[in-house]
Amino acid sequence: MWGKSEHGVIAVEFALVLPILITLVAGIIEFGLALYFQEVITNASREAARAGIVIGDPRPSPSEITDVALTYMTNLGVGCDASCVSVSGSQGNSGENLTVSVAVPYRFAILQGFIEGLVGDITLRAAVTMKHE
Repeated sequence: MWGKSEHGVIAVEFALVLPILITLVAGIIEFGLALYFQEVITNASREAARAGIVIGDPRPSPSEITDVALTYMTNLGVGCDASCVSVSGSQGNSGENLTVSVAVPYRFAILQGFIEGLVGDITLRAAVTMKHE
């Protein structure tokens, strides 16, 4: 049986715990999205490198390799322009390295507005090196 002095205690406890719970859930969602973006740019750099090392005459140009990465990222919801992708060694001979690097700025969407100053923008990076066939 509840005494008169205990009325509303549950509501007060819930009000104290709710902001912590919301912050925790928002953080889980936010970092899940960041990991998704990291996976997308890693796969984009891998796909672009693979497209650049295949045997062909002529070999793909740096802009064609960049387009592969940009198309992959765009199809999966990561916005970026050609300045996000760098390609080195694209016209190499068999056995030489081709490196595709992708750097995409990521802005936290939920936590940025929820807790001002806690989380800033970060740059997600991925680089893949493969040997020409």
